[in-house]
Amino acid sequence: MRFIKTAAVVLAVITAGSALAQSTFRIAIGVDADSMDPIQGTTTTIDNILDYMVETLIGIDENGALVPVLATDWSTSEDGLTMDLTLRQGVVFHDGTPFNADAVVWNIQRLLDPEVNVPRRGPYAPITSAEAIDEYHVRLHLSQPAPYMAGALTQTTGAIISPASVDLEGNSYTNITRPVGTGPYVFESRALGERIVVRRFDDYWGEKPYYEQVVFQVVPEATTRESLLLAGQVDMIILPPASDIPALDANPSVEVVFGPSNRTIFIVINTTKPYLNDKRVRQALNHAVDKEAIVQGILFGAADVMDAPMASSLFGYAPIGAYEYDPEKARQLLAEAGLQPGELVLDFMSPTGRYVQDFPAAQAIANYLADVGVVANLRTMDWPTYVGTMTQPVETNETNLHLLGWAPAYMDASQQMLQFMQSQHPPAGLATSFYTNPEVEELIARANSTVDDAQRAALYQEASRLIWDDAPWIFLWVQRFPIVHSANVTNIGGLPNEKFSAIYARPAN
Repeated sequence: MRFIKTAAVVLAVITAGSALAQSTFRIAIGVDADSMDPIQGTTTTIDNILDYMVETLIGIDENGALVPVLATDWSTSEDGLTMDLTLRQGVVFHDGTPFNADAVVWNIQRLLDPEVNVPRRGPYAPITSAEAIDEYHVRLHLSQPAPYMAGALTQTTGAIISPASVDLEGNSYTNITRPVGTGPYVFESRALGERIVVRRFDDYWGEKPYYEQVVFQVVPEATTRESLLLAGQVDMIILPPASDIPALDANPSVEVVFGPSNRTIFIVINTTKPYLNDKRVRQALNHAVDKEAIVQGILFGAADVMDAPMASSLFGYAPIGAYEYDPEKARQLLAEAGLQPGELVLDFMSPTGRYVQDFPAAQAIANYLADVGVVANLRTMDWPTYVGTMTQPVETNETNLHLLGWAPAYMDASQQMLQFMQSQHPPAGLATSFYTNPEVEELIARANSTVDDAQRAALYQEASRLIWDDAPWIFLWVQRFPIVHSANVTNIGGLPNEKFSAIYARPAN
């Protein structure tokens, strides 16, 4: 049955692909967009699509350094309470309206508006207001110093859309379905669960991309994405079957790129549920899983086991040491918590196609939990439904365990720490473990407003040690980011926030 479904998907894409012009670049991704509104985004893959259409004030390069985009310069006052931005001139939105300070102020106000759903609003909380100094200068007023704010403005959540676009059919102030930005491509169409199509914007202010059209094809199964690439029906895929990476690397018709990644993969534990609100149980779940065996046997080495609650590439990281695989200790901790073998029955969700070998890894984790007497009933679903399920408020949230990844948009612990703050519990944010520790909260708050880098790093590291002991997650691994593309195209790479860089792809010859 799986073969029949896969063949049908391939045939459908071949049929659609044959009608496309030669100037079309085709990318196969694993999940559909849960939102086309930049400020409602929850995951990097969808941010990556939106980046073709909308732009941020500041960006990052392949080394993680900040670079100008819609802002050409920025500075922070000595007291850290204001940030001034100089805007790029001569830029227009896709609808022909001008990009200027008023547009930026409108976007900042929308970003801060509690009436608008913004799952990743946390980094912008210190902004109290935005002021247009003149047509091309904006001042952000802050309630406290926020040394990470320039980095926060690189996140797609802070991308700038045309204020006039809220009046387009299908759009509203609180929900954008047809994004109108300043990017090199214009939104053209979307078929839910199938594809998103963008077309080159001829009035783009910067370098024009080569391809007239880009099609993002939604293909959840990694093997199907690989088949489409090898058949020449797409030009690029992300997250191929990990077991096939060596063979793909040896295949002269394709190129394998390992993009840098700061994405931590973990099992979120709903810390409000009976027994799961006991630290001993959460620690037991960590000791029950042989992460290294999964990395080697299922991910084929495409990850590194976590030794702290963040990736080593982030400012503020310090190694703590992995939870060792010790099923006997896991059983002991469960017994101390008053649990008999088989008594703890948990709902366990995992996506399919969102992360490297996500569902196969979840199956292995469920088996490891069964070995210590924990029943984990595993299920999967499409990505938009998955997000909607895990982000229910605590009163209606029925999750126990769910597999998730988190990739900070900028290389700073402040963004990772959003996962451990009460202010980010759903529906306000994406801290879906509902974990809170007052000591951790205080350390993070102090770190976020400390200007001295050494002091700030020490505070994040102290918070990390407490989080590691509290174990609101089953800490798994930091995944690498495999990208595979046709050898007939070039100029494709990755950014350290786990985004692919393919806007300026072009034929190799």
